[in-house]
Amino acid sequence: MGVRSLTQAEAEVRSNALVVERYDVAVDLTDLLNNSWVRCESMIRFRCRLPGSGSFVDCAAEVESAVLNGVPLPTAVDGRIALADLAEDNVLVVCSRVDTASGVQGMHKAIDPADGRVYAYTDFTPDYARYVWACFDQPDLKAPHAFTVTAPADWLVLSNSGDPRVEAIDSGRRWSFPATPPLATYNTVINAGPYYEIRRDGAGHDLGLFARQSLAPVLERDATELFTLTTQGLEFFAERFGMPFPQHKYDQVFTPEFPGAMENFGCVTWMDWFLRRSTPTRAEWDTFSRYLLHELAHQWFGNIVTMRWWDDLWLNEAFAEFASNWAAVRATSYTDAWAAHLAGEKLKAYFVDQGPTTHPIRQPVPDVAAAEATFDAITYPKGASALQQLMTYVGEDTFATGLTAYFAKHAWGNTTLQDLIDALAASSGRDLDAWRIGWLETAGTDRLALERDVLVAKGPGGVARPHVLGIGAYRRRADRLERVALQQVEVSGERTQLELPADADLYLVNDEDLTFASARPDQAFRNGFFGDAARLPTAISRGVAVTMAWDMLLNDEATAAEAVQCLTGVLAVETSASVIEPYLNLAVEAADLWSPAADRDGLLGSVAGACRRLAGDPSYRKAALRGFARTAADLEQVGWLQSEAGEDLDLQWRALARKAQLGSPTAAEAEALLARDPDPEAWVSRLQVRAATPDPAEKQAVWQSLVTERAVPIASVHSVAALFWSAGQDDFLHPYAEAYLELVPTLHQGGVMPATTFTRSLFPLVAIDDSFLARAEALATGATPVVRTNLLDRCNRLRRMLRSRL
Repeated sequence: MGVRSLTQAEAEVRSNALVVERYDVAVDLTDLLNNSWVRCESMIRFRCRLPGSGSFVDCAAEVESAVLNGVPLPTAVDGRIALADLAEDNVLVVCSRVDTASGVQGMHKAIDPADGRVYAYTDFTPDYARYVWACFDQPDLKAPHAFTVTAPADWLVLSNSGDPRVEAIDSGRRWSFPATPPLATYNTVINAGPYYEIRRDGAGHDLGLFARQSLAPVLERDATELFTLTTQGLEFFAERFGMPFPQHKYDQVFTPEFPGAMENFGCVTWMDWFLRRSTPTRAEWDTFSRYLLHELAHQWFGNIVTMRWWDDLWLNEAFAEFASNWAAVRATSYTDAWAAHLAGEKLKAYFVDQGPTTHPIRQPVPDVAAAEATFDAITYPKGASALQQLMTYVGEDTFATGLTAYFAKHAWGNTTLQDLIDALAASSGRDLDAWRIGWLETAGTDRLALERDVLVAKGPGGVARPHVLGIGAYRRRADRLERVALQQVEVSGERTQLELPADADLYLVNDEDLTFASARPDQAFRNGFFGDAARLPTAISRGVAVTMAWDMLLNDEATAAEAVQCLTGVLAVETSASVIEPYLNLAVEAADLWSPAADRDGLLGSVAGACRRLAGDPSYRKAALRGFARTAADLEQVGWLQSEAGEDLDLQWRALARKAQLGSPTAAEAEALLARDPDPEAWVSRLQVRAATPDPAEKQAVWQSLVTERAVPIASVHSVAALFWSAGQDDFLHPYAEAYLELVPTLHQGGVMPATTFTRSLFPLVAIDDSFLARAEALATGATPVVRTNLLDRCNRLRRMLRSRL
């Protein structure tokens, strides 16, 4: 059975014709203990504004029966059930079932390898609810949802609304949940299984954390920090948005095999990879704090107020990304959030926005299949950076006043971009149409450069966007740079006159990182710039310099050696633990993948030396040793790392992977380590060691598990694949570059997150040449949108790497 993708035109027709009043959905999970089927009954009450007309309801599950106003309906075609001769008031009842073993989207069954316990979850973004039960699966047909779930007796069942009525029945227990507020279908959820639960009060709410039983000790370890962050976020957003979170209960469920994180109203679902088996580094906590606040911000931006159609997906994702950094800096201990954002996500956005897959933050989305390709670095971090620039442009308090008015007016409804712009224009008294067109409806990255005392701004099409940004002037004080002036300028043309000291030793464009633009130093300071970055006084000023150096590497304006010089210099003085690990990752990548073969070992040695020096600081030790595990030059250095790792099993696994890359036998050590590692996914760590091994049989076995069987948890696919594609192992890897090309037509299977992950992570960065790129780009033209976008992005990155390696 084919399944058609809903078009925007179809959605508009259906939205104009129908008003959905309520869903009552009964779900039976009792078969999942021993089998794979889930049965559902969806009762939809809805009105038709044009009685006598027809429409359709979405249902891509196996339909057992469908009855409209007492009349049986014909079989579903292309995932749709036709609805003819609608009354003014209608009741539709559809009984369906879904086989979780078939790999379809929407409902998933997971088995914990540690103890065999079974867990189940739904995941409905963007339009996967229709794969489980009948619904009008589009964001602007919001309605209350009341769920009744039958599950095994020892299971907990979690959904959007709290305080379910639970009763014992012959097959287990029945959980009856109160109706939710009006929600889009993709914001609803059912999580079920024998979960371990922790609850506390915070910000006037009943907060819950859940994990599979085998991860209970990890959840206990992290619970206090998770509850603290959630409480801080709830308080900050309630004040800044002028609206407290409107439900008493707020749950967060760490679920095995979940592909990412999802902001379901009142019940956020996380992949339980976020519960780090090894004690998290500061950078990992920084990242997770922003993810947690991102999903929390979605309760307002996405759930309470929802975009009308997927062309305004940025209203959800970019705003949640921006708000997570805003809240982290203002309300939590993670005050370097913007510096961490710059070191990680924003760098990715700069790259994508200067490549073949660039697009406006807001773009036409003709159907939902096209929407799947917009979950990318432009929608998220570039969109977040644009909103940071907008807040700078109008002022923080004015920005918050506009948001308060926006939520008050549109709560539980749907909006477009213009609704938000109108609210912010009203609060600021500024005409924001030029800002909207330049920032949200124009693709590409502006270039900002200094020519003595003039800032030159050029846009992708010639004219730059409006910017408010800072230019810092620095003078040397001993071995440091001290800022002696900061000029904030509003750019509205190609050339902006500056009033800065003429005798500065360094001028920093976009100081404080207030805007999104590709910046360059004055040519007079270019050669000394890579060393001077380390002399800058703050994490954010050093981050702006690192970003400039990295962007120059990507655009063939700097060498890998210059990028490594900049990064290792900054690492030697960096005071923010939040950016140490991202910078180490960049330094390793520059040395390992961007450098000419003749320079590679020397640059890796420079990074290894930086790691070894950093390891002496307890605040950076774990991150530094992780970096050393990727750069150790010989078995003697690996031995030193194993000694330093002690009982840290994560570091021991990383050391073994490096030992394998260097060609030393590791099987006996790996089996011994596997036997004493309590992590339920320790077998994945063992697979990583095998992936790193330069042996044809091992490569074949890893490819079988990773690709053919798709047995590796989605969160670990990248780490296994990165070791599989180890530099210097070209003789073993050439066949798999060809195998990747053969996979392209099937990479879309499994939904947005698996398609994105497999397309990007399996893409070879070694053992290929320009002819491979040409064939990959040709295949991309016929691929689904999400695969095409990610494949072209990887080809662009590799083409730049190959150029840099010359």
